[in-house]
Amino acid sequence: MAPSDASLDNDDSQWSLESLTKAYQQGYMAGLTGHPIDQQPYPADVVAAAWEAGWDDGHEQLLASGRQPQTKRA
Repeated sequence: MAPSDASLDNDDSQWSLESLTKAYQQGYMAGLTGHPIDQQPYPADVVAAAWEAGWDDGHEQLLASGRQPQTKRA
């Protein structure tokens, strides 16, 4: 594995800007498409926080568009 690649496993020391960006983008798309926040897939705290930040932004955009989410946020 290249040094800039990060494993998204339980080891919080194994993250990079690239992995945080990817997690944020995935969370954003999940929030934007109405998926519930409890479907957050990452066990690592730092990467999970990036996903949740993306979800928050995507969910906010979904609500601003006037569409209703599939389920309410927990």
